[in-house]
Amino acid sequence: MSHTLTALSAAAPLAAGWAVHGLWQHRLIDRAERDALTGLPRRAAFEKSAARILRRPRRDVVATLVIDLDGFKQVNDVHGHAAGDTAICETGRRLAEWAEPLGTVARLGGDEFAAAIRCADVETLRGELTHLHQWLCSTVTYEGLPLPLGASIGAYLHVPGPAVDLSAALRVADEVMYGVKQTGGGWSLTHTLTPAYRTTNGRRDGRRGTDLDAEGGAR
Repeated sequence: MSHTLTALSAAAPLAAGWAVHGLWQHRLIDRAERDALTGLPRRAAFEKSAARILRRPRRDVVATLVIDLDGFKQVNDVHGHAAGDTAICETGRRLAEWAEPLGTVARLGGDEFAAAIRCADVETLRGELTHLHQWLCSTVTYEGLPLPLGASIGAYLHVPGPAVDLSAALRVADEVMYGVKQTGGGWSLTHTLTPAYRTTNGRRDGRRGTDLDAEGGAR
């Protein structure tokens, strides 16, 4: 009995050490999967979460979104990059809170974000897009100064049928977002998967050089 107690007491520190090591590794992995500025998921984590959402029950409506801030370059030019970082962080916070009951969101890079959400029906989805746009356009302040920002949102509505590749859905949502931006901002929803613009390396021709793996401050 004494030998057993001795062995257990000797093993306890080792087990505790492995537990701490495992927790440390988990935190490192979690940190690597998140954008350094906003704390939002990066590509790998977003794709995993989005894949689960896209495997929706038949009764649900699912959409993939691309969100881009309007007036962000002006904020950087007039108020500086610290103000731009504040705008990005606050946008990330709002998106994360909005997406929490609906799905998942990620930062694409710069002032662009992506989301995959599930709603009960199309009308609920439209209401959520309206609410999101209004929230993203509400005032963000930096050192007491209001930052003039808006938002353009493009959404692809997944229709019943074969599963759609996430990158294809994001490609179309990006096109819709771009069209919205040309008309002054807002949101728009499409269920057409055929690209309207020429594709370069799988992306809309002329699209800014950002990707889901980007991290760091505002540019």
